[in-house]
Amino acid sequence: MRWLVGWSSIAARFGTAGSVGPVDDIGDGGGTVHPVGSQLLWGDPDPLWAVGDWRPDEVRVVTVDPFTRLAVLGSCGAGDEELRVGLFAARGGALRHLTAWPGSYTAVAQIGRRVTVVGDLAGARPVFYTPWANGTAYATAALPLADLIEAQLDIGHLAALLACPETPEALRDSTPYEGVKRIPPGHALVLREGSREITGYEPVASLAVAGPQRDPDLAVEGVRDALVDAVRARLLAPRHAPETTLPPDPGPVPGMGPADRRAARGAPVPGIGADLSGGSASATLALLAAGLPGAPGTVLGHGTGAGERLLAVTFNDLSSAGHDEAELERARVMAANPRLHHVVVPAGDEALPYAELEGPLTDEPGPSLVTAERHRRRLAAGSADHFTGGGAREVLDAHPARLADLLLDRRRRHLLQPVTALARAERPSPASVFIPLTVYRAARRLARTPYRSGLEEAAARLPEANRAPLSAAANGPLGASLAAMTWSRPGPAARWLTGEALAEVSVRLTGAATRPTSVQRPGEARARAALARHAADHRVFEQAAEIRSQRLHAPFLDNQVVRACRELPEALRVQPGARAEILRTVLAGAGIHDLPPGWGATSRPSEAAAAHTGLRAAVGALITLFDAPLLADAGLVEARVVRKALRAAAEGEPVPLDGIADLVSTELWLRRLLARRGTCWTGTAAPRQRAVAGGVVPRPSLHG
Repeated sequence: MRWLVGWSSIAARFGTAGSVGPVDDIGDGGGTVHPVGSQLLWGDPDPLWAVGDWRPDEVRVVTVDPFTRLAVLGSCGAGDEELRVGLFAARGGALRHLTAWPGSYTAVAQIGRRVTVVGDLAGARPVFYTPWANGTAYATAALPLADLIEAQLDIGHLAALLACPETPEALRDSTPYEGVKRIPPGHALVLREGSREITGYEPVASLAVAGPQRDPDLAVEGVRDALVDAVRARLLAPRHAPETTLPPDPGPVPGMGPADRRAARGAPVPGIGADLSGGSASATLALLAAGLPGAPGTVLGHGTGAGERLLAVTFNDLSSAGHDEAELERARVMAANPRLHHVVVPAGDEALPYAELEGPLTDEPGPSLVTAERHRRRLAAGSADHFTGGGAREVLDAHPARLADLLLDRRRRHLLQPVTALARAERPSPASVFIPLTVYRAARRLARTPYRSGLEEAAARLPEANRAPLSAAANGPLGASLAAMTWSRPGPAARWLTGEALAEVSVRLTGAATRPTSVQRPGEARARAALARHAADHRVFEQAAEIRSQRLHAPFLDNQVVRACRELPEALRVQPGARAEILRTVLAGAGIHDLPPGWGATSRPSEAAAAHTGLRAAVGALITLFDAPLLADAGLVEARVVRKALRAAAEGEPVPLDGIADLVSTELWLRRLLARRGTCWTGTAAPRQRAVAGGVVPRPSLHG
């Protein structure tokens, strides 16, 4: 796990701005403290460290003078001169310049006594902060800050995460640790002499006024250019040698997971690789990477030289034979490209979801904890730099709530094709003729519901979420779309939470409804919330399935790609098959035309089949896990209710499997958190105990 950490204190005014001292000279005034396994980027009065196995090309520090410097960590396609221009722009307050380069990275600018830490638009590279030492400590991971202040669990956050995962108003700025806060996506943390400010750098769409509609062809060209630049930023070696280089592996960080176990699996193959399936997103990245001029596998000398082929990996899921065979055949046709080397990774019972319940401790819980071993098998066959198509669905597809935005813009005719497609997706019945009208009414209701009223209605309904009847229709395309056409909806795990937990989350929503806010259009707001949730889950996935020395790249979550996708007209997004058609056009613009029949088919059916098969095989171990769950000790669930749901899901009843994954992963995360040893800090002033040091989860009020 890699992270940045630093702080800005009011004591900085007594230091010499821009001075750099040895690590032992840096502390909080009362002694020394620094993170384990770290490398100092700059020192007093506001020190900044990089922790983990950062590559030399991933760390760049540009210094203009002793009072002005910029650190950029991650995959950034900007040259040194571009970084300097961005630093000068940030000095004048134009923070957006720091987010405009291709790639995925975190930028920290120190300008005099002001420190600015910039988060990304999606939330895949979050920023956390906490009050500390008469100032503010910040990091790109929450657990180190929790260790620094010896924080306890925030049970209210876990309740909100299970009850309303896609509702930012319920999660607010909290984290699983009391006292550690998260800045929202699209915002920056500005620290100055002990004070802090959270400021947005991206314009927000108005509820009443629609933005200018960009020409669809120009918008798709923008997506193509952004994706090509994002892929190129990973393929090319740095244009200039970085001023700061870090050792490739500073060692494991105590408490952050069994790094030695991951290292024992062996290093990935040097070079560039990508997921290759019959789907549209990952296949687009694989074909773009293979089709760009030059060698597709050179990253700071890791490759074997010019002409190296891109390693394309297809996961052959034997648990869903039939659907996967068609996808595998499409992958084989695309892999006929001479610049691709195709590898098929077979999957047996040991790679099913829930088959492996042991693993590293992640920064926070996420549903990928139950599938980490499954994905690790695929990634272990990949390259040192591996492209994934994660996030494409969230940035390209139309969230169902966007139908309400079309009604607000008086573009009713654009609803015809999506509602007709929903009607076709349902089983034919006499009631099918009323589906278009049902969808239209739901969209009109959302368009006419003010933000405050929508949250208050959701808060009033939430305590009843654990009494809602199960039905197969609720899991279908129509049921899911109707449920999504609201300002807030319960998550799939809400039906198994206790009444007390749901009531406390309801209080959070009610409070959020009364707070001032810059209200967005309902479809745009819900789409951004869904993207933020996916990005947070993707970050957990990266940590849970991490293989040492390997980097996972998700270009669809890059700032520039997210911006380009937001320019796509809503009327284009809502059309059936829009994502595959957009990416087909992107590939055509890059000179790639020969795609196999059926390209762009969804892979969701195979995922659902694998989840059910894995749950059925592991139901005994899962029931044992919930014999005395920590979630029950925290007052979030009743153990017998969860055990009953596990048995019902294993027997094939219409139980939301993603809700089961949320419960199991949160329970696993709690157990790993409480079983950890050591903290992330060392030094004479280091915290005396790790975060959540108690042996059991307390049962406090869920407020907080």
